[in-house]
Amino acid sequence: MAVLVLAGRTVELQIIKGEYYRDLSDNNRIRKITIKAPRGKILARGGEELVTNVEVKKEIIFKSDGGNEKVPTDKTDGDNIISEWERMYVLGSDFAHAGGYISQASEDQVGKVDPACPQKGVLKLGSNIGRTGLELQYECTLRGIDGEELIEVDTRGRKVRTLGTHAPIAGQDITTSIDFNLQKKTAQTFTTISDLPGVKLESDGKKGAVIVSDGKGEILAIYSAPSFDPTNITEALNNPDLPLFDRAIGGAYHPGSTFKLVTSVAGIEDGKIDKDYHYTDTGVVSVNGFDYKNWYFTQYGSTEGSVDIVRALTRSTDTFFYKVGEFVGAQSLADWSRVFGLGQKSGIDLPGEIAGLVPDPQWKKDYKGENWFLGNTYHMAIGQGDLTGTPLQMNMLTSVIANGGKLCSPHLANKTSECKDLKIAKDTINTIKKGMEGACAPGGTGYPFFEFSPKVACKTGTAQTSETDITHAWFTTFAPVDYPEIVVTVLVEKGGEGSSAAAPVAKEILTDWFLHRNP
Repeated sequence: MAVLVLAGRTVELQIIKGEYYRDLSDNNRIRKITIKAPRGKILARGGEELVTNVEVKKEIIFKSDGGNEKVPTDKTDGDNIISEWERMYVLGSDFAHAGGYISQASEDQVGKVDPACPQKGVLKLGSNIGRTGLELQYECTLRGIDGEELIEVDTRGRKVRTLGTHAPIAGQDITTSIDFNLQKKTAQTFTTISDLPGVKLESDGKKGAVIVSDGKGEILAIYSAPSFDPTNITEALNNPDLPLFDRAIGGAYHPGSTFKLVTSVAGIEDGKIDKDYHYTDTGVVSVNGFDYKNWYFTQYGSTEGSVDIVRALTRSTDTFFYKVGEFVGAQSLADWSRVFGLGQKSGIDLPGEIAGLVPDPQWKKDYKGENWFLGNTYHMAIGQGDLTGTPLQMNMLTSVIANGGKLCSPHLANKTSECKDLKIAKDTINTIKKGMEGACAPGGTGYPFFEFSPKVACKTGTAQTSETDITHAWFTTFAPVDYPEIVVTVLVEKGGEGSSAAAPVAKEILTDWFLHRNP
């Protein structure tokens, strides 16, 4: 029946009244008014609005040349008043990289159909589309279908009547895994990093990233600094600190000592060492005239003496891991890195992710035209050399230890976790956990957590950069040790030592989590 009515209406408009409407059109008396559809909302895990819409009343001004203009107005009703919706970013810059931003379709895009969602129709002049973050990733879900009104005006541009209306169809909402309050706390903590108790920075602390997850793939908070105002992109484009760059998933950094978790697993699982293996640290390992030193020897002129793997993780003893890397070999170290997800994209549902780099002897031969030396293995074993990873990848790596040996694909919205069992022996996981627990206990390197409750497991990292005496600060941790429910990874670009620059940020986040989310 509906089809017959529609067909009859079409005949009426096109045949019976076709000449009448053509006459109106020829005299610029029919105006086509696009009514923008509201985009779907982006919601936190608890239903809170992260990105939403606000209603804006606009008055339609009919121009004498046949054009139209929509002008915001305080009027609430009237013949020329319509409602449209504008994007509102509830957390502003605190969720800008993950949430993304929108802008009007370019000239090249207007009149074209997105092949991913042809049902949404062609993009029109003035249509808003996602440019980054979830706004871009879920464009086809969030974008609605614009409505339209056909209005007859008189020769003076005054509305005579409405000839027809197609109401806009709103886009669909998406619900994320983001914890609203934790996201806000994470962003604000990093933004005020220089004011945190115990923080010692070697830079201004304005650049870096934080990833907070449940250890099983769900991202609870994600932040990149500096951030930007998603409603004012022009300002961000002119900022030399590149605030639009998402360091959490797009920044390639040497992981430093956080990578020793991989070296530890490789050593034990390859059967090159066991938990009873001891190494006597003399502060330096010398090979072919080159000295490879332990950080404790470099800074304080002291040695660690005899250490096993638990103590080596607790103290982050470089010389121990040089030797484990030597025992394992470069290729196996590279292979284990890839098992942990390094050197490849995680598949997180955000645009702009990079794979990072896991070097090996063949890579060096192909890309540098050089042979691989033992020194390269030493550097890689402590997370240096050509090895790079993203803060997200280091959070995933830590999560493998936290959740008992599973590599889980990270996600923010509309996905279920996919976890792969890496077949790492339970005893290996427990040994490394014990070493990480020691790192955040008296005598370890993560001193901001010595009195923290519940007990946490952690690994500090101080990664060299291309600049002399300038280091990135890393800290990655999970808690509680026995039943992990949260994994936090912090990177402070050129911040100095992980324990004094990045650890205080993680401490604030964990304190807030256990105080407010889990009373």
